[in-house]
Amino acid sequence: MNVRKEKAEIGIAGLLIGVIAVLLALAGNPANMGFCIACFIRDTAGGLGLHRAEAVQYIRPEIIGLILGAFLMSVGRKEFSVRGGSSVMLRFVLGFFAMIGCLMFLGCPFRMILRLAGGDGNALLGLLGFICGIYAGVQFLKRGYSLKRTYRQSKGEGAVLPVIQIAFLILLVAAPAFIFFTAAGGGPGALHAPIVISLVAGLAVGAMAQITRLCMVGGIRDFILFRETRLLIGFAAIFVAALIMNLATGHFVPGFSGQPIAQTDGLWNFLGMLLVGYSCCLLGGCPLRQLIMAGEGNTDSAITYLGLLAGAAFAHNFGLASSGKGPTANGKTAVILGIIVCTIIAVSNTISQNREASK
Repeated sequence: MNVRKEKAEIGIAGLLIGVIAVLLALAGNPANMGFCIACFIRDTAGGLGLHRAEAVQYIRPEIIGLILGAFLMSVGRKEFSVRGGSSVMLRFVLGFFAMIGCLMFLGCPFRMILRLAGGDGNALLGLLGFICGIYAGVQFLKRGYSLKRTYRQSKGEGAVLPVIQIAFLILLVAAPAFIFFTAAGGGPGALHAPIVISLVAGLAVGAMAQITRLCMVGGIRDFILFRETRLLIGFAAIFVAALIMNLATGHFVPGFSGQPIAQTDGLWNFLGMLLVGYSCCLLGGCPLRQLIMAGEGNTDSAITYLGLLAGAAFAHNFGLASSGKGPTANGKTAVILGIIVCTIIAVSNTISQNREASK
Protein backbone atom coordinates (compact mmCIF):
# COMPACT_ATOMS: atom_id res chain seq x y z
CA MET A 1 0.00 0.00 0.00
CA ASN A 2 1.42 3.41 -0.92
CA VAL A 3 2.05 6.06 1.72
CA ARG A 4 -0.62 8.44 0.42
CA LYS A 5 -3.29 5.76 0.65
CA GLU A 6 -2.19 4.81 4.17
CA LYS A 7 -2.42 8.44 5.28
CA ALA A 8 -5.87 8.77 3.71
CA GLU A 9 -7.07 5.63 5.48
CA ILE A 10 -5.86 6.68 8.91
CA GLY A 11 -7.29 10.17 8.37
CA ILE A 12 -10.73 8.77 7.51
CA ALA A 13 -10.56 6.37 10.45
CA GLY A 14 -9.62 9.25 12.76
CA LEU A 15 -12.57 11.33 11.57
CA LEU A 16 -14.96 8.43 12.16
CA ILE A 17 -13.51 7.71 15.60
CA GLY A 18 -13.81 11.38 16.58
CA VAL A 19 -17.48 11.40 15.57
CA ILE A 20 -18.12 8.13 17.45
CA ALA A 21 -16.46 9.50 20.60
CA VAL A 22 -18.69 12.58 20.71
CA LEU A 23 -21.80 10.54 19.90
CA LEU A 24 -21.01 8.27 22.86
CA ALA A 25 -20.87 11.32 25.13
CA LEU A 26 -24.18 12.51 23.71
CA ALA A 27 -25.62 9.03 24.32
CA GLY A 28 -24.74 9.09 28.02
CA ASN A 29 -20.99 8.83 28.58
CA PRO A 30 -19.36 11.60 30.66
CA ALA A 31 -18.61 14.88 28.85
CA ASN A 32 -15.32 14.91 26.95
CA MET A 33 -15.10 11.18 27.67
CA GLY A 34 -16.67 9.38 24.76
CA PHE A 35 -13.58 7.21 24.99
CA CYS A 36 -10.91 7.10 27.69
CA ILE A 37 -8.89 3.91 27.96
CA ALA A 38 -7.57 4.74 31.44
CA CYS A 39 -10.89 5.92 32.86
CA PHE A 40 -12.78 2.96 31.43
CA ILE A 41 -10.25 0.42 32.74
CA ARG A 42 -10.52 2.18 36.12
CA ASP A 43 -14.32 1.91 36.03
CA THR A 44 -14.06 -1.76 35.06
CA ALA A 45 -11.70 -2.40 37.99
CA GLY A 46 -14.33 -0.84 40.23
CA GLY A 47 -17.11 -2.88 38.68
CA LEU A 48 -15.14 -6.04 39.45
CA GLY A 49 -14.63 -4.92 43.04
CA LEU A 50 -10.88 -4.39 42.70
CA HIS A 51 -11.39 -0.96 44.27
CA ARG A 52 -14.30 0.44 46.25
CA ALA A 53 -14.50 4.01 44.97
CA GLU A 54 -18.26 4.02 44.51
CA ALA A 55 -18.22 6.90 42.02
CA VAL A 56 -16.33 4.91 39.39
CA GLN A 57 -17.70 1.37 39.23
CA TYR A 58 -18.99 0.05 35.91
CA ILE A 59 -17.69 -2.63 33.53
CA ARG A 60 -17.24 -0.53 30.40
CA PRO A 61 -18.39 -2.22 27.16
CA GLU A 62 -16.11 0.08 25.12
CA ILE A 63 -13.00 -1.69 26.47
CA ILE A 64 -14.55 -5.08 25.75
CA GLY A 65 -15.39 -3.93 22.23
CA LEU A 66 -11.93 -2.52 21.54
CA ILE A 67 -10.21 -5.80 22.36
CA LEU A 68 -12.79 -7.99 20.61
CA GLY A 69 -12.90 -5.69 17.57
CA ALA A 70 -9.13 -5.91 17.19
CA PHE A 71 -9.28 -9.67 17.73
CA LEU A 72 -11.99 -10.26 15.11
CA MET A 73 -10.38 -7.94 12.58
CA SER A 74 -6.93 -9.48 13.02
CA VAL A 75 -8.37 -12.98 12.59
CA GLY A 76 -10.30 -11.88 9.50
CA ARG A 77 -7.20 -10.24 8.01
CA LYS A 78 -5.03 -13.26 8.94
CA GLU A 79 -2.92 -11.02 11.18
CA PHE A 80 -3.66 -12.77 14.47
CA SER A 81 -0.18 -13.72 15.64
CA VAL A 82 0.49 -14.86 19.18
CA ARG A 83 3.81 -13.67 20.54
CA GLY A 84 5.15 -12.70 23.95
CA GLY A 85 7.74 -13.29 26.62
CA SER A 86 9.51 -9.94 26.28
CA SER A 87 10.39 -8.47 29.72
CA VAL A 88 6.96 -9.38 31.06
CA MET A 89 7.30 -7.98 34.58
CA LEU A 90 8.82 -4.73 33.33
CA ARG A 91 5.85 -4.29 31.02
CA PHE A 92 3.50 -4.86 33.95
CA VAL A 93 5.31 -2.20 35.99
CA LEU A 94 5.37 0.29 33.11
CA GLY A 95 1.65 -0.28 32.53
CA PHE A 96 1.01 0.23 36.25
CA PHE A 97 2.77 3.60 36.30
CA ALA A 98 1.22 4.66 32.99
CA MET A 99 -2.15 4.33 34.73
CA ILE A 100 -0.91 6.35 37.73
CA GLY A 101 0.04 9.16 35.33
CA CYS A 102 -3.31 8.97 33.55
CA LEU A 103 -5.25 9.19 36.80
CA MET A 104 -3.18 12.18 37.91
CA PHE A 105 -4.21 13.94 34.68
CA LEU A 106 -7.67 12.29 34.69
CA GLY A 107 -7.46 10.78 31.23
CA CYS A 108 -5.41 8.81 28.73
CA PRO A 109 -3.89 10.32 25.55
CA PHE A 110 -7.17 9.58 23.74
CA ARG A 111 -9.18 11.56 26.29
CA MET A 112 -6.56 14.32 26.25
CA ILE A 113 -7.43 14.92 22.59
CA LEU A 114 -11.16 14.79 23.34
CA ARG A 115 -10.72 17.26 26.21
CA LEU A 116 -8.86 19.63 23.88
CA ALA A 117 -11.68 19.28 21.35
CA GLY A 118 -14.16 20.17 24.09
CA GLY A 119 -12.28 23.35 24.99
CA ASP A 120 -10.51 22.12 28.14
CA GLY A 121 -7.36 24.25 28.41
CA ASN A 122 -5.91 22.02 31.12
CA ALA A 123 -5.28 19.41 28.43
CA LEU A 124 -2.78 21.76 26.74
CA LEU A 125 -0.40 21.35 29.68
CA GLY A 126 -1.09 17.62 29.59
CA LEU A 127 -0.18 17.52 25.90
CA LEU A 128 3.06 19.40 26.55
CA GLY A 129 4.00 16.97 29.31
CA PHE A 130 3.07 14.01 27.10
CA ILE A 131 5.38 15.23 24.32
CA CYS A 132 8.21 15.81 26.82
CA GLY A 133 7.77 12.30 28.22
CA ILE A 134 7.94 10.74 24.77
CA TYR A 135 10.98 12.87 23.94
CA ALA A 136 12.71 11.52 27.06
CA GLY A 137 11.89 7.95 26.03
CA VAL A 138 13.15 8.54 22.49
CA GLN A 139 16.58 9.52 23.85
CA PHE A 140 16.92 6.00 25.22
CA LEU A 141 15.57 4.42 22.02
CA LYS A 142 18.34 6.21 20.12
CA ARG A 143 20.89 4.72 22.48
CA GLY A 144 19.76 1.12 22.12
CA TYR A 145 16.93 0.71 24.65
CA SER A 146 14.79 -2.35 24.06
CA LEU A 147 12.57 -4.72 26.03
CA LYS A 148 14.12 -7.56 24.00
CA ARG A 149 12.60 -9.97 21.52
CA THR A 150 9.29 -11.80 21.65
CA TYR A 151 8.68 -15.50 21.07
CA ARG A 152 5.95 -17.45 19.31
CA GLN A 153 3.29 -18.83 21.63
CA SER A 154 0.24 -21.04 21.23
CA LYS A 155 -2.95 -19.55 19.82
CA GLY A 156 -4.68 -20.47 23.06
CA GLU A 157 -2.44 -17.99 24.88
CA GLY A 158 -3.53 -15.19 22.56
CA ALA A 159 -7.22 -16.04 22.95
CA VAL A 160 -7.22 -15.77 26.75
CA LEU A 161 -7.78 -12.01 26.99
CA PRO A 162 -10.58 -11.90 24.35
CA VAL A 163 -12.31 -14.75 26.19
CA ILE A 164 -11.99 -12.85 29.47
CA GLN A 165 -13.64 -9.84 27.80
CA ILE A 166 -16.58 -12.02 26.76
CA ALA A 167 -16.86 -13.15 30.37
CA PHE A 168 -16.86 -9.49 31.49
CA LEU A 169 -19.66 -8.76 29.01
CA ILE A 170 -21.73 -11.63 30.41
CA LEU A 171 -21.17 -10.33 33.94
CA LEU A 172 -22.20 -6.82 32.88
CA VAL A 173 -25.43 -8.00 31.27
CA ALA A 174 -26.31 -10.58 33.95
CA ALA A 175 -25.42 -8.13 36.77
CA PRO A 176 -24.92 -10.67 39.58
CA ALA A 177 -24.78 -9.37 43.14
CA PHE A 178 -20.97 -9.49 43.31
CA ILE A 179 -20.57 -6.99 40.41
CA PHE A 180 -20.59 -3.32 41.43
CA PHE A 181 -22.40 -0.43 39.73
CA THR A 182 -22.25 3.26 40.57
CA ALA A 183 -25.67 4.38 41.70
CA ALA A 184 -27.54 6.89 39.53
CA GLY A 185 -26.20 10.36 40.23
CA GLY A 186 -23.30 8.92 42.20
CA GLY A 187 -20.47 9.89 39.87
CA PRO A 188 -18.88 9.27 36.45
CA GLY A 189 -19.47 5.51 36.68
CA ALA A 190 -23.21 6.14 36.52
CA LEU A 191 -22.85 8.03 33.23
CA HIS A 192 -22.79 5.64 30.32
CA ALA A 193 -24.35 5.04 26.96
CA PRO A 194 -26.58 1.96 26.54
CA ILE A 195 -24.60 -1.30 26.55
CA VAL A 196 -25.32 -2.17 22.91
CA ILE A 197 -24.28 1.27 21.64
CA SER A 198 -21.10 1.24 23.73
CA LEU A 199 -20.18 -2.28 22.63
CA VAL A 200 -20.77 -1.59 18.94
CA ALA A 201 -18.78 1.63 19.17
CA GLY A 202 -15.92 -0.24 20.84
CA LEU A 203 -15.98 -2.95 18.18
CA ALA A 204 -15.88 -0.35 15.40
CA VAL A 205 -13.04 1.64 16.93
CA GLY A 206 -11.11 -1.54 17.74
CA ALA A 207 -11.42 -2.72 14.15
CA MET A 208 -10.34 0.63 12.70
CA ALA A 209 -7.43 0.95 15.12
CA GLN A 210 -6.28 -2.56 14.20
CA ILE A 211 -6.27 -1.76 10.49
CA THR A 212 -4.52 1.62 10.83
CA ARG A 213 -2.16 0.85 13.78
CA LEU A 214 -3.43 4.05 15.41
CA CYS A 215 -1.15 5.13 18.27
CA MET A 216 -0.53 8.62 19.60
CA VAL A 217 2.74 7.71 21.32
CA GLY A 218 3.91 6.11 18.10
CA GLY A 219 2.88 9.19 16.14
CA ILE A 220 4.91 11.62 18.23
CA ARG A 221 7.81 9.16 18.54
CA ASP A 222 7.97 8.61 14.78
CA PHE A 223 7.82 12.33 14.11
CA ILE A 224 10.72 12.99 16.50
CA LEU A 225 12.80 10.15 15.09
CA PHE A 226 11.93 10.19 11.38
CA ARG A 227 9.67 13.22 10.77
CA GLU A 228 7.00 10.66 9.83
CA THR A 229 3.45 12.07 10.17
CA ARG A 230 1.20 9.11 9.27
CA LEU A 231 0.14 8.17 12.80
CA LEU A 232 -0.19 11.81 13.86
CA ILE A 233 -2.72 12.33 11.06
CA GLY A 234 -5.07 9.90 12.79
CA PHE A 235 -5.15 11.80 16.06
CA ALA A 236 -5.32 15.17 14.30
CA ALA A 237 -8.39 13.84 12.49
CA ILE A 238 -9.93 12.68 15.79
CA PHE A 239 -9.42 16.20 17.19
CA VAL A 240 -10.91 17.91 14.14
CA ALA A 241 -13.97 15.65 14.00
CA ALA A 242 -14.61 15.91 17.75
CA LEU A 243 -14.14 19.69 17.67
CA ILE A 244 -16.63 20.10 14.81
CA MET A 245 -19.13 17.82 16.55
CA ASN A 246 -18.78 19.71 19.84
CA LEU A 247 -19.21 23.07 18.09
CA ALA A 248 -22.25 21.81 16.20
CA THR A 249 -23.93 20.43 19.34
CA GLY A 250 -23.04 23.29 21.68
CA HIS A 251 -20.63 21.22 23.77
CA PHE A 252 -17.49 23.26 23.09
CA VAL A 253 -16.80 25.18 26.31
CA PRO A 254 -13.36 26.85 26.28
CA GLY A 255 -11.56 27.53 29.55
CA PHE A 256 -9.63 26.01 32.42
CA SER A 257 -12.10 26.03 35.31
CA GLY A 258 -15.34 24.12 35.54
CA GLN A 259 -14.32 21.52 32.95
CA PRO A 260 -15.95 18.09 33.34
CA ILE A 261 -13.92 15.52 35.31
CA ALA A 262 -10.74 17.58 35.21
CA GLN A 263 -8.35 19.18 37.69
CA THR A 264 -6.69 22.55 37.18
CA ASP A 265 -3.24 22.07 38.73
CA GLY A 266 -1.07 22.76 35.68
CA LEU A 267 2.16 21.34 37.09
CA TRP A 268 0.63 17.99 37.94
CA ASN A 269 -1.35 17.79 34.71
CA PHE A 270 2.02 18.27 32.99
CA LEU A 271 3.89 15.74 35.15
CA GLY A 272 1.09 13.17 35.03
CA MET A 273 1.08 13.10 31.25
CA LEU A 274 4.89 13.26 31.16
CA LEU A 275 4.85 9.96 33.06
CA VAL A 276 2.29 8.57 30.59
CA GLY A 277 4.37 9.59 27.56
CA TYR A 278 7.60 8.32 29.11
CA SER A 279 6.27 4.93 30.25
CA CYS A 280 4.31 4.30 27.05
CA CYS A 281 7.28 5.22 24.84
CA LEU A 282 9.29 2.61 26.75
CA LEU A 283 6.42 0.16 26.27
CA GLY A 284 6.15 0.84 22.55
CA GLY A 285 2.61 2.16 22.41
CA CYS A 286 -0.15 4.17 24.11
CA PRO A 287 -2.90 2.47 26.19
CA LEU A 288 -5.18 2.27 23.13
CA ARG A 289 -2.44 0.61 21.08
CA GLN A 290 -1.70 -1.83 23.92
CA LEU A 291 -5.33 -3.00 23.94
CA ILE A 292 -5.36 -3.38 20.16
CA MET A 293 -2.12 -5.40 20.17
CA ALA A 294 -3.51 -7.56 22.99
CA GLY A 295 -6.51 -8.31 20.78
CA GLU A 296 -4.13 -9.24 17.95
CA GLY A 297 -2.52 -11.91 20.12
CA ASN A 298 0.35 -10.01 21.72
CA THR A 299 0.49 -11.47 25.22
CA ASP A 300 3.02 -8.83 26.34
CA SER A 301 0.37 -6.19 25.65
CA ALA A 302 -2.13 -8.33 27.57
CA ILE A 303 0.24 -8.18 30.55
CA THR A 304 0.44 -4.40 30.08
CA TYR A 305 -3.37 -4.30 30.22
CA LEU A 306 -3.22 -6.17 33.54
CA GLY A 307 -0.66 -3.60 34.74
CA LEU A 308 -3.07 -0.81 33.79
CA LEU A 309 -5.90 -2.61 35.62
CA ALA A 310 -3.76 -3.11 38.73
CA GLY A 311 -2.62 0.52 38.61
CA ALA A 312 -6.23 1.70 38.52
CA ALA A 313 -7.18 -0.46 41.49
CA PHE A 314 -4.11 0.62 43.46
CA ALA A 315 -4.67 4.30 42.67
CA HIS A 316 -8.18 4.32 44.11
CA ASN A 317 -7.43 2.04 47.03
CA PHE A 318 -4.53 4.22 48.19
CA GLY A 319 -5.73 7.71 47.28
CA LEU A 320 -3.44 8.35 44.31
CA ALA A 321 -6.04 9.46 41.76
CA SER A 322 -6.87 13.13 41.26
CA SER A 323 -10.36 14.54 41.49
CA GLY A 324 -11.96 17.81 40.47
CA LYS A 325 -10.47 19.25 43.67
CA GLY A 326 -6.95 18.53 42.44
CA PRO A 327 -4.17 15.99 42.97
CA THR A 328 -3.51 14.24 46.26
CA ALA A 329 -0.20 14.17 48.14
CA ASN A 330 -0.07 10.40 47.65
CA GLY A 331 -0.68 10.85 43.92
CA LYS A 332 2.14 13.38 43.60
CA THR A 333 4.54 11.01 45.34
CA ALA A 334 3.47 8.14 43.08
CA VAL A 335 4.02 10.19 39.90
CA ILE A 336 7.54 11.20 40.95
CA LEU A 337 8.27 7.59 41.90
CA GLY A 338 6.95 6.48 38.51
CA ILE A 339 9.27 8.86 36.65
CA ILE A 340 12.21 7.53 38.70
CA VAL A 341 11.24 3.89 38.06
CA CYS A 342 10.87 4.53 34.31
CA THR A 343 14.33 6.11 34.25
CA ILE A 344 15.86 3.14 36.10
CA ILE A 345 14.23 0.73 33.62
CA ALA A 346 15.36 2.81 30.65
CA VAL A 347 18.96 3.21 31.83
CA SER A 348 19.43 -0.40 32.93
CA ASN A 349 17.92 -1.86 29.76
CA THR A 350 19.93 0.46 27.53
CA ILE A 351 23.17 -0.55 29.27
CA SER A 352 22.21 -4.24 29.11
CA GLN A 353 21.36 -4.09 25.40
CA ASN A 354 24.58 -2.26 24.56
CA ARG A 355 26.63 -4.83 26.49
CA GLU A 356 24.98 -7.69 24.60
CA ALA A 357 25.50 -5.93 21.27
CA SER A 358 29.21 -5.45 21.97
CA LYS A 359 29.85 -9.15 22.69
